[in-house]
Amino acid sequence: MSFVIAQAAPAAGGAAANPIMTFLPLILLFVVFYFLMIRPQMKRQKEHRQMVSALSKGDEVVTNGGIAGKVDEVGESFITVEIAPNVKIKLQKGAVQQVLPKGTLKSS
Repeated sequence: MSFVIAQAAPAAGGAAANPIMTFLPLILLFVVFYFLMIRPQMKRQKEHRQMVSALSKGDEVVTNGGIAGKVDEVGESFITVEIAPNVKIKLQKGAVQQVLPKGTLKSS
């Protein structure tokens, strides 16, 4: 005949720490996502907003569509870009991807 000995029930103090340990991996995962994905994206958005707000006449820009030209006129939310002599297009400011160094378009 074999006897089974029951183990004692866990103490009440050990159960209080259990919910914190349950959520700890989730919290750590959020922290990792914040530093690897969310924070760098917010930094890029801030830099783009600053670049767009600093646009002025004569800047050489490249749009999201790959069109390169010189800023001819700057408005509240639109800019006019000259892409060839006497060829101007109107774009939203947000469509500007990059501001080129002065003289880049002349050399290419």
